[in-house]
Amino acid sequence: MTKLTDFKVLTFDCYGTLIDWETGICTALSMWRGRTGLQIGDQELIEAFGRHEWAQEQETPGMLYPEILARVLKRMAAARGLQASDVEAAAFGHSVRHWPAFTDSAAALQYLKQHFRLVILSNVDCESFSHSNDLLGVEFDYIFTAQDIGSYKPDSRNFRFMLDKLAAAGIESGQILHTAESLYHDHVPAKKLGLASNWIYRRHAKNGFGATRPPTEEVMPDFRFNSLAEFADAHRAALQSAPDHS
Repeated sequence: MTKLTDFKVLTFDCYGTLIDWETGICTALSMWRGRTGLQIGDQELIEAFGRHEWAQEQETPGMLYPEILARVLKRMAAARGLQASDVEAAAFGHSVRHWPAFTDSAAALQYLKQHFRLVILSNVDCESFSHSNDLLGVEFDYIFTAQDIGSYKPDSRNFRFMLDKLAAAGIESGQILHTAESLYHDHVPAKKLGLASNWIYRRHAKNGFGATRPPTEEVMPDFRFNSLAEFADAHRAALQSAPDHS
C-alpha cells in the first residue's frame, strides 16, 4: 500500500489548493456586481467564471493570466447583457495579488517543507504568483507557471514540462506526490502520466465543482484530505508509526 512517507517531493497546484481563489474572485468582482446590479449568488458567479476561464485559456493558451482574467470578466458581462469597463477588467486581471491564502496553508507548508521538496505547478503568471507566494510563507524549490510553459492545465504539456525539469534535477516521477484540489485540472492529467496524486478536497462541504470544471473522466486519487492541515497531520502520524521512527 502506498504511504505518505514514500514520497520525497510534493508538487502543488496553487489556486484552489493553497490560495482561496473562490473567495478572492467573489471579492474582486463585488464592486462590478454592485454597479451592474447582477443578482446571482456566489456559487453561480464562480461557476460562470470557471466556464469562461476555461474557454479563454483554450482559445489563447499563450496569453498571460492577467489578460485572461480581464477577458473573462468581459465574457461574463456580455453573456448576461451587461458591460464591464476596461478599468474594471484590468483591475480584475490584477486581483490575484489580493486573493487570500487558506488559513491553514502557511503553517502546513512550513511543516511539509521539513520533509519534502516543494514545487508549484500553477495556471498563472510569474508576477501574480510572486504575490501569492508572500502569503504562503515558504520557499518553494521550483516554481513552474503557465507563463513559463505557454499553456494551461489540464494540458499534459504543463505536467511534462514540470517532470522534465525535475528529472534534470535528479527527481524521479515515483518520488512525486501531486497535491491539488481540482480533479479536472490536476488529478486526471497527473494520473495519466503515472503520478501519484493527493486530493485536497477544499470544497467537501459544498455542492458542485465551483470555479473548476467537472472531471471529464473518472479518476481515483491515491489520498484524500479535506484540508492541507489534515494532510500535514496525517503525514506526522505516518512518521510516528513508521518502523524506523525513534
